[in-house]
Amino acid sequence: MPNSSQATNDVEEGLSLRPKFDAAGLVTCVTTDAGTGEVLMVAHMNDEALRKTIATGEAWYFSRSRAALWRKGESSGHVQRIVEMRVDCDQDAVWIRVEQAGGAACHTGRHSCFYRAVATGQGETTQLSFVNADRVFDPAKVYR
Repeated sequence: MPNSSQATNDVEEGLSLRPKFDAAGLVTCVTTDAGTGEVLMVAHMNDEALRKTIATGEAWYFSRSRAALWRKGESSGHVQRIVEMRVDCDQDAVWIRVEQAGGAACHTGRHSCFYRAVATGQGETTQLSFVNADRVFDPAKVYR
Protein backbone atom coordinates (compact mmCIF):
# COMPACT_ATOMS: atom_id res chain seq x y z
CA MET A 1 0.00 0.00 0.00
CA PRO A 2 1.48 3.37 -0.97
CA ASN A 3 2.11 5.86 1.81
CA SER A 4 0.40 9.25 1.73
CA SER A 5 3.47 10.89 0.19
CA GLN A 6 3.44 8.39 -2.68
CA ALA A 7 -0.33 8.80 -3.15
CA THR A 8 0.01 12.59 -3.25
CA ASN A 9 2.84 12.31 -5.75
CA ASP A 10 0.72 9.99 -7.92
CA VAL A 11 -2.14 12.50 -7.96
CA GLU A 12 0.07 15.56 -8.50
CA GLU A 13 2.65 14.11 -10.91
CA GLY A 14 1.07 10.94 -12.32
CA LEU A 15 -0.83 10.51 -15.56
CA SER A 16 -3.93 8.81 -14.17
CA LEU A 17 -7.17 10.74 -13.79
CA ARG A 18 -8.02 10.46 -10.09
CA PRO A 19 -10.53 13.22 -9.34
CA LYS A 20 -10.90 14.21 -5.72
CA PHE A 21 -14.64 14.69 -5.18
CA ASP A 22 -15.83 16.61 -2.12
CA ALA A 23 -18.06 15.21 0.65
CA ALA A 24 -21.11 15.77 -1.59
CA GLY A 25 -19.47 13.79 -4.40
CA LEU A 26 -18.78 16.86 -6.53
CA VAL A 27 -15.81 18.53 -8.17
CA THR A 28 -15.82 22.20 -9.22
CA CYS A 29 -15.61 22.90 -12.95
CA VAL A 30 -14.50 26.23 -14.41
CA THR A 31 -15.67 26.67 -18.00
CA THR A 32 -13.97 29.15 -20.35
CA ASP A 33 -14.45 30.16 -23.96
CA ALA A 34 -11.76 28.39 -26.00
CA GLY A 35 -11.42 31.35 -28.38
CA THR A 36 -11.33 34.29 -25.99
CA GLY A 37 -10.35 32.75 -22.66
CA GLU A 38 -13.34 34.44 -20.98
CA VAL A 39 -14.80 32.64 -17.98
CA LEU A 40 -18.28 31.54 -19.00
CA MET A 41 -19.44 29.71 -15.90
CA VAL A 42 -18.50 27.74 -12.81
CA ALA A 43 -20.48 24.61 -12.09
CA HIS A 44 -20.07 21.19 -10.52
CA MET A 45 -19.66 17.68 -11.83
CA ASN A 46 -20.31 14.41 -10.09
CA ASP A 47 -18.63 11.20 -11.26
CA GLU A 48 -21.32 10.54 -13.88
CA ALA A 49 -21.16 14.08 -15.30
CA LEU A 50 -17.38 13.88 -15.52
CA ARG A 51 -17.52 10.51 -17.27
CA LYS A 52 -20.20 11.67 -19.74
CA THR A 53 -18.22 14.84 -20.50
CA ILE A 54 -15.13 12.77 -21.29
CA ALA A 55 -17.09 10.19 -23.32
CA THR A 56 -19.21 12.60 -25.39
CA GLY A 57 -16.95 15.63 -25.78
CA GLU A 58 -19.83 17.84 -24.58
CA ALA A 59 -20.19 19.46 -21.16
CA TRP A 60 -22.31 17.67 -18.55
CA TYR A 61 -22.85 19.04 -15.07
CA PHE A 62 -24.60 18.17 -11.82
CA SER A 63 -27.11 20.75 -10.61
CA ARG A 64 -26.95 21.10 -6.84
CA SER A 65 -30.26 23.01 -6.72
CA ARG A 66 -32.14 20.36 -8.73
CA ALA A 67 -30.01 17.42 -7.55
CA ALA A 68 -29.89 16.25 -11.14
CA LEU A 69 -27.47 15.55 -13.97
CA TRP A 70 -27.79 17.84 -17.00
CA ARG A 71 -26.16 18.27 -20.37
CA LYS A 72 -25.39 21.91 -21.07
CA GLY A 73 -27.70 23.05 -23.84
CA GLU A 74 -30.26 20.25 -23.50
CA SER A 75 -33.04 22.84 -23.10
CA SER A 76 -31.58 25.92 -24.79
CA GLY A 77 -29.61 24.28 -27.58
CA HIS A 78 -26.52 26.18 -26.38
CA VAL A 79 -24.30 23.11 -26.17
CA GLN A 80 -20.68 23.33 -25.02
CA ARG A 81 -18.26 21.33 -27.14
CA ILE A 82 -15.06 20.50 -25.27
CA VAL A 83 -11.86 21.75 -26.90
CA GLU A 84 -9.62 20.91 -23.93
CA MET A 85 -10.10 19.52 -20.44
CA ARG A 86 -7.63 19.83 -17.59
CA VAL A 87 -7.48 19.05 -13.88
CA ASP A 88 -5.63 21.08 -11.29
CA CYS A 89 -2.61 19.88 -9.32
CA ASP A 90 -4.50 17.87 -6.70
CA GLN A 91 -7.36 16.93 -9.04
CA ASP A 92 -10.10 18.60 -7.02
CA ALA A 93 -11.03 21.06 -9.79
CA VAL A 94 -11.64 20.73 -13.52
CA TRP A 95 -11.12 23.35 -16.21
CA ILE A 96 -12.80 22.94 -19.57
CA ARG A 97 -12.24 25.13 -22.60
CA VAL A 98 -15.31 25.04 -24.82
CA GLU A 99 -16.86 26.22 -28.04
CA GLN A 100 -20.14 27.70 -26.88
CA ALA A 101 -23.00 27.10 -29.33
CA GLY A 102 -25.52 29.92 -29.59
CA GLY A 103 -23.24 32.45 -27.93
CA ALA A 104 -24.74 32.17 -24.43
CA ALA A 105 -23.61 30.07 -21.48
CA CYS A 106 -25.79 31.67 -18.80
CA HIS A 107 -29.39 30.65 -18.09
CA THR A 108 -30.19 34.38 -17.87
CA GLY A 109 -29.55 34.60 -21.61
CA ARG A 110 -26.13 36.23 -21.34
CA HIS A 111 -22.85 35.15 -22.92
CA SER A 112 -21.21 34.58 -19.50
CA CYS A 113 -22.55 34.00 -16.01
CA PHE A 114 -20.07 36.66 -14.87
CA TYR A 115 -21.91 39.78 -16.07
CA ARG A 116 -21.66 41.88 -12.91
CA ALA A 117 -18.55 43.54 -11.51
CA VAL A 118 -17.95 44.18 -7.82
CA ALA A 119 -16.51 47.59 -7.00
CA THR A 120 -13.48 47.31 -4.73
CA GLY A 121 -11.59 49.89 -2.72
CA GLN A 122 -14.82 51.74 -1.93
CA GLY A 123 -14.81 51.15 1.83
CA GLU A 124 -17.46 48.84 3.19
CA THR A 125 -20.09 49.68 0.58
CA THR A 126 -20.53 46.88 -1.92
CA GLN A 127 -21.86 47.93 -5.28
CA LEU A 128 -22.39 45.84 -8.40
CA SER A 129 -22.40 47.10 -11.96
CA PHE A 130 -23.36 45.37 -15.20
CA VAL A 131 -20.51 44.47 -17.57
CA ASN A 132 -21.16 42.96 -21.00
CA ALA A 133 -24.65 42.16 -19.77
CA ASP A 134 -26.62 42.25 -23.01
CA ARG A 135 -28.82 39.20 -23.42
CA VAL A 136 -28.20 36.86 -26.34
CA PHE A 137 -31.63 35.26 -25.87
CA ASP A 138 -34.81 35.73 -23.84
CA PRO A 139 -34.83 33.04 -21.14
CA ALA A 140 -38.65 33.26 -20.80
CA LYS A 141 -38.96 32.06 -24.40
CA VAL A 142 -36.27 29.38 -24.18
CA TYR A 143 -37.07 27.81 -20.79
CA ARG A 144 -40.81 27.21 -20.78
